[in-house]
Amino acid sequence: MKRNLILVIICMLCLVNVVLTAVMMISTMNANKKTTTLINEISAVLDLELDPNAFLPNTGPSLTETENVTVDGGATMTIPLAPGADDKAHYAVVAVTLSLDTTAEDYAEKRPLLDQNMDRVKSEIINAVGAFNMEEMLAEQSGNWKSVRDAILVKLQDLFGSKFIYEVVFPEGVKAQ
Repeated sequence: MKRNLILVIICMLCLVNVVLTAVMMISTMNANKKTTTLINEISAVLDLELDPNAFLPNTGPSLTETENVTVDGGATMTIPLAPGADDKAHYAVVAVTLSLDTTAEDYAEKRPLLDQNMDRVKSEIINAVGAFNMEEMLAEQSGNWKSVRDAILVKLQDLFGSKFIYEVVFPEGVKAQ
Protein backbone atom coordinates (compact mmCIF):
# COMPACT_ATOMS: atom_id res chain seq x y z
CA MET A 1 0.00 0.00 0.00
CA LYS A 2 2.84 2.35 0.86
CA ARG A 3 4.44 1.63 -2.46
CA ASN A 4 1.31 2.61 -4.42
CA LEU A 5 0.98 5.80 -2.41
CA ILE A 6 4.57 6.81 -3.22
CA LEU A 7 3.95 6.04 -6.91
CA VAL A 8 0.84 8.25 -6.91
CA ILE A 9 2.79 11.10 -5.24
CA ILE A 10 5.60 10.81 -7.84
CA CYS A 11 3.06 10.89 -10.69
CA MET A 12 1.37 13.96 -9.20
CA LEU A 13 4.72 15.75 -8.86
CA CYS A 14 5.55 14.94 -12.49
CA LEU A 15 2.18 16.30 -13.58
CA VAL A 16 2.72 19.50 -11.53
CA ASN A 17 6.18 19.82 -13.10
CA VAL A 18 4.73 19.58 -16.63
CA VAL A 19 2.02 22.13 -15.84
CA LEU A 20 4.51 24.61 -14.34
CA THR A 21 6.85 24.16 -17.32
CA ALA A 22 3.96 24.89 -19.71
CA VAL A 23 3.03 28.03 -17.76
CA MET A 24 6.64 29.20 -17.80
CA MET A 25 6.95 28.62 -21.57
CA ILE A 26 3.72 30.47 -22.31
CA SER A 27 4.76 33.47 -20.22
CA THR A 28 8.23 33.53 -21.86
CA MET A 29 6.73 33.32 -25.35
CA ASN A 30 4.42 36.27 -24.65
CA ALA A 31 7.35 38.38 -23.41
CA ASN A 32 9.39 37.38 -26.47
CA LYS A 33 6.56 38.38 -28.82
CA LYS A 34 6.21 41.75 -27.10
CA THR A 35 9.97 42.36 -27.37
CA THR A 36 9.99 41.44 -31.06
CA THR A 37 7.05 43.75 -31.72
CA LEU A 38 8.78 46.61 -29.88
CA ILE A 39 12.02 46.14 -31.83
CA ASN A 40 10.14 46.04 -35.14
CA GLU A 41 8.27 49.25 -34.26
CA ILE A 42 11.50 51.03 -33.32
CA SER A 43 13.14 49.80 -36.54
CA ALA A 44 10.20 51.07 -38.57
CA VAL A 45 10.41 54.47 -36.91
CA LEU A 46 14.16 54.67 -37.54
CA ASP A 47 13.71 53.18 -41.02
CA LEU A 48 16.23 50.41 -40.45
CA GLU A 49 16.38 47.19 -42.36
CA LEU A 50 16.82 44.06 -40.31
CA ASP A 51 19.60 42.68 -42.48
CA PRO A 52 21.59 39.91 -40.76
CA ASN A 53 24.73 40.99 -42.64
CA ALA A 54 24.31 44.67 -41.79
CA PHE A 55 26.95 44.62 -39.08
CA LEU A 56 29.57 42.63 -40.96
CA PRO A 57 32.50 44.75 -42.07
CA ASN A 58 32.52 45.86 -45.67
CA THR A 59 35.50 44.12 -47.19
CA GLY A 60 35.39 46.10 -50.43
CA PRO A 61 35.98 44.64 -53.86
CA SER A 62 38.07 41.55 -54.47
CA LEU A 63 41.74 41.81 -55.36
CA THR A 64 40.98 41.26 -59.04
CA GLU A 65 38.61 44.27 -58.94
CA THR A 66 41.18 46.53 -57.26
CA GLU A 67 43.78 48.86 -58.74
CA ASN A 68 46.50 50.20 -56.47
CA VAL A 69 47.88 53.64 -57.27
CA THR A 70 50.96 54.96 -55.50
CA VAL A 71 50.90 58.66 -54.78
CA ASP A 72 53.96 60.50 -56.09
CA GLY A 73 55.44 57.31 -57.53
CA GLY A 74 55.73 55.70 -54.10
CA ALA A 75 58.08 58.41 -52.78
CA THR A 76 57.77 59.31 -49.13
CA MET A 77 56.32 62.67 -48.16
CA THR A 78 57.54 64.60 -45.14
CA ILE A 79 54.53 66.37 -43.64
CA PRO A 80 54.67 68.90 -40.80
CA LEU A 81 52.32 67.99 -37.96
CA ALA A 82 50.10 70.33 -35.98
CA PRO A 83 51.71 71.85 -32.89
CA GLY A 84 51.51 69.60 -29.86
CA ALA A 85 51.83 70.09 -26.13
CA ASP A 86 55.60 70.52 -26.35
CA ASP A 87 55.41 73.28 -29.03
CA LYS A 88 58.20 71.61 -31.01
CA ALA A 89 58.14 71.01 -34.75
CA HIS A 90 57.26 67.41 -35.56
CA TYR A 91 56.96 65.66 -38.90
CA ALA A 92 55.33 62.55 -40.31
CA VAL A 93 57.05 60.64 -43.09
CA VAL A 94 54.59 58.63 -45.18
CA ALA A 95 54.27 56.92 -48.51
CA VAL A 96 50.64 56.53 -49.61
CA THR A 97 48.96 53.98 -51.85
CA LEU A 98 45.32 54.33 -52.87
CA SER A 99 43.11 51.30 -53.54
CA LEU A 100 40.60 51.92 -56.33
CA ASP A 101 37.43 49.93 -56.97
CA THR A 102 37.48 49.12 -60.70
CA THR A 103 33.82 48.03 -60.53
CA ALA A 104 32.59 51.44 -59.28
CA GLU A 105 30.05 53.09 -61.55
CA ASP A 106 32.18 56.17 -62.18
CA TYR A 107 35.60 54.49 -62.17
CA ALA A 108 36.18 54.98 -65.92
CA GLU A 109 35.30 58.68 -65.61
CA LYS A 110 37.19 59.43 -62.37
CA ARG A 111 40.35 57.33 -62.89
CA PRO A 112 41.96 59.72 -65.43
CA LEU A 113 41.13 62.64 -63.13
CA LEU A 114 43.18 61.01 -60.40
CA ASP A 115 46.32 61.08 -62.55
CA GLN A 116 45.64 64.64 -63.73
CA ASN A 117 45.11 65.90 -60.17
CA MET A 118 47.90 64.09 -58.34
CA ASP A 119 49.20 67.40 -56.94
CA ARG A 120 45.79 68.11 -55.40
CA VAL A 121 45.70 64.56 -54.04
CA LYS A 122 49.08 65.15 -52.39
CA SER A 123 47.79 68.44 -50.99
CA GLU A 124 44.74 66.73 -49.47
CA ILE A 125 46.98 64.08 -47.92
CA ILE A 126 49.23 66.78 -46.46
CA ASN A 127 46.20 68.64 -45.05
CA ALA A 128 44.71 65.48 -43.54
CA VAL A 129 47.94 64.24 -41.95
CA GLY A 130 48.99 67.75 -40.90
CA ALA A 131 45.83 68.14 -38.85
CA PHE A 132 47.18 65.58 -36.35
CA ASN A 133 49.76 66.47 -33.71
CA MET A 134 52.60 64.28 -32.47
CA GLU A 135 50.67 62.93 -29.47
CA GLU A 136 47.75 61.91 -31.68
CA MET A 137 50.08 60.24 -34.17
CA LEU A 138 51.76 58.24 -31.41
CA ALA A 139 48.34 57.22 -30.07
CA GLU A 140 47.29 56.16 -33.59
CA GLN A 141 50.34 53.95 -34.01
CA SER A 142 48.78 51.08 -32.06
CA GLY A 143 45.64 51.24 -34.24
CA ASN A 144 47.60 51.11 -37.50
CA TRP A 145 46.83 54.81 -38.06
CA LYS A 146 43.17 54.11 -38.81
CA SER A 147 42.00 57.64 -38.00
CA VAL A 148 44.72 59.10 -40.21
CA ARG A 149 43.85 56.77 -43.08
CA ASP A 150 40.13 57.52 -42.64
CA ALA A 151 40.78 61.29 -42.63
CA ILE A 152 42.71 61.02 -45.90
CA LEU A 153 40.03 58.77 -47.42
CA VAL A 154 37.22 61.20 -46.55
CA LYS A 155 39.12 64.15 -48.02
CA LEU A 156 39.87 62.28 -51.27
CA GLN A 157 36.32 60.98 -51.63
CA ASP A 158 35.06 64.54 -51.17
CA LEU A 159 37.60 65.87 -53.67
CA PHE A 160 36.45 63.48 -56.41
CA GLY A 161 32.80 63.30 -55.33
CA SER A 162 33.01 59.53 -55.53
CA LYS A 163 33.78 56.46 -53.49
CA PHE A 164 35.86 54.77 -56.20
CA ILE A 165 38.81 55.28 -53.84
CA TYR A 166 37.87 52.89 -51.08
CA GLU A 167 41.06 52.45 -49.05
CA VAL A 168 44.24 54.31 -48.11
CA VAL A 169 47.32 52.23 -47.35
CA PHE A 170 50.66 53.18 -45.83
CA PRO A 171 52.91 50.48 -47.34
CA GLU A 172 55.93 51.58 -45.32
CA GLY A 173 53.98 52.65 -42.24
CA VAL A 174 54.16 56.12 -40.74
CA LYS A 175 57.24 57.54 -39.13
CA ALA A 176 56.43 60.40 -36.79
CA GLN A 177 59.42 62.38 -35.55
